[in-house]
Amino acid sequence: MTPDIHFLRVFCDPNGDHGNVLGVVREGRAFPDEESRLALARRLGLSETVFIDDADRGTVDIYTPGARLPFAGYPLVGVAWLLGLERLDLPVGSVLARRADGCTWIRARAEWVPPRTLRQYGSAQEVDALPVPEPGEWTYAWAWQDETAGRVRARGFPGRGDGIDEDEATGAAALLLADRLGRALTVTQGSGSQIMAAPGPDGTTDIGGRVCAAAGPMR
Repeated sequence: MTPDIHFLRVFCDPNGDHGNVLGVVREGRAFPDEESRLALARRLGLSETVFIDDADRGTVDIYTPGARLPFAGYPLVGVAWLLGLERLDLPVGSVLARRADGCTWIRARAEWVPPRTLRQYGSAQEVDALPVPEPGEWTYAWAWQDETAGRVRARGFPGRGDGIDEDEATGAAALLLADRLGRALTVTQGSGSQIMAAPGPDGTTDIGGRVCAAAGPMR
């Protein structure tokens, strides 16, 4: 059976370029167990693949090529855009979603994010020059481009050894950074993807950006 997969680019720039490619399986029940879902995620080779288990309730299941994730940023922004829902259901809890000014936003909590090391550098040029590190910890390298304006340059290195050496755009890490700094940020990550993050109410953080349909994997 050929699965019904939608490919999206999440966190595009204002011109609709860049963005991290996401695979969304509309009929998640066609892959009834973790083993079959991991096998498809490995075959697609994307940073993350989402399986929709209930499109009306927004129940989703997220996988990297090697693991199941309880929460992730860019897949949820992509699914919220695709389904047009105001709430998504995850193992960690309910995630609120909204659209505004051409962007899709989700509201989540920093404690839901799997471990990330946030490593600050002195300049955007230093971040640009970084080599891909050896597998190990998940590292988010960042530097101010304009601290007053809240503009950040970042790169994400998952360090899992699963073929994804660098993430083009990482909503969860941007969420952590905005939570730590306590302020609104506009993050340019990877080749030019753009992520927005800002503190929300009651200890939450909003992350958002533009989403575009894609023809298929860009790898």
